[in-house]
Amino acid sequence: MLKDKKIIIGVTGSIAAFKVPSLIRLLTKEGALVQVVMTPAARDFVTPLTLATLSGQPVLTEPFNPDNGEWISHVELGQWADVMLIAPASANTLGKMASGIADNLLLTTYLAAKCPVFFAPAMDLDMFRHPTTAMNIEELQSFGNHLIAPTEGELASGLCGAGRMEEPENIVNILTEHFSKYWDFPGKKVLVSAGPTHEAIDPVRFIGNHSSGLMGFAIADEFAERGAEVVLVTGPTNCQVSNDGIKRIDVVTAKEMQDACMEYFEHTDIIVMAAAVADYTPLKAAPEKIKKTDGELKLTLKKTTDILAEMGGKKKSGQFLVGFALETENQLSNAEKKLKNKKLDLIVLNSPKDQGAAFGVETNKVTMITSDLKQFEYDLKLKLDVAIDIVDKIKELAV
Repeated sequence: MLKDKKIIIGVTGSIAAFKVPSLIRLLTKEGALVQVVMTPAARDFVTPLTLATLSGQPVLTEPFNPDNGEWISHVELGQWADVMLIAPASANTLGKMASGIADNLLLTTYLAAKCPVFFAPAMDLDMFRHPTTAMNIEELQSFGNHLIAPTEGELASGLCGAGRMEEPENIVNILTEHFSKYWDFPGKKVLVSAGPTHEAIDPVRFIGNHSSGLMGFAIADEFAERGAEVVLVTGPTNCQVSNDGIKRIDVVTAKEMQDACMEYFEHTDIIVMAAAVADYTPLKAAPEKIKKTDGELKLTLKKTTDILAEMGGKKKSGQFLVGFALETENQLSNAEKKLKNKKLDLIVLNSPKDQGAAFGVETNKVTMITSDLKQFEYDLKLKLDVAIDIVDKIKELAV
């Protein structure tokens, strides 16, 4: 899986840098192309000559070569790599990454990287336990970076606890598993819906909901990372697509979302309807802004088309249909009823009553229910990690 993969290894100022030569040796043995970028402080712990000898490439430490004035383009580096691994990642570098500080070549390369980024923290016990370190790690994960958690053991200070950089053999296994995901959905066509819909009352007002689109975008990105051809139909949202393999279609209303989704539905293998589509829309939108008057304003609403039910009724053999259920009462029974009535293969249940879950936040807590009513309950996680759980379950059931 690592043959011909282009890997940037970013080395920072940590005693754990002594593990990097072994890591490079293992990666090159697997056929990977390794480019080392070091911070100035990292040179105090391992020599550039050692790493250059093992990688077969000159080690980069400065943004330009002082001997010939040649500029080292961090942008080209970031575009070249299939993956960037920062190991060891010191507390100092974690803080700078989380804050967007770019005062050395490694950090400018990180900010320019378009590939997945893994980071393996290494530091003393109390530094790792410090609230700012935990905050920085959480922030980096929220950006989509992948944590390779440190292990417990004897540290350079003589203390014993968490803070040891993961062993090179295990890091190689993690990268191998990452690249193996590209084979999960080769050639599969996936349709994902995301975000809210806005149903116009007049030219300036609408009926909507608090959906941010984060969950649907995370699912679309995870499918794309694993080799699927993804169409993402999204309502109004501030989310941005981060993978070039995703075709994004923007809609506003429930009718527009229905039309866009049904256009692709017939020729799609996997459908994940994560959007919060309005159940009702005004019978008629006012052509001009409704002026405030004394007394009540009454709106007449009509039901929108149930897109998920329409898909369930038209689903063909081999198609896998996933729905979401946001419930505030009788959660399991209501989700199971929706699963059955709409002929779904999987339903993802969540509730705004769970702290840290549902709309407008970066975390979610879900229970997945399969067509045979088996339940799989998950802890509160970042929506990026929930997306991994959902796609893993779909792989298990559909592929």
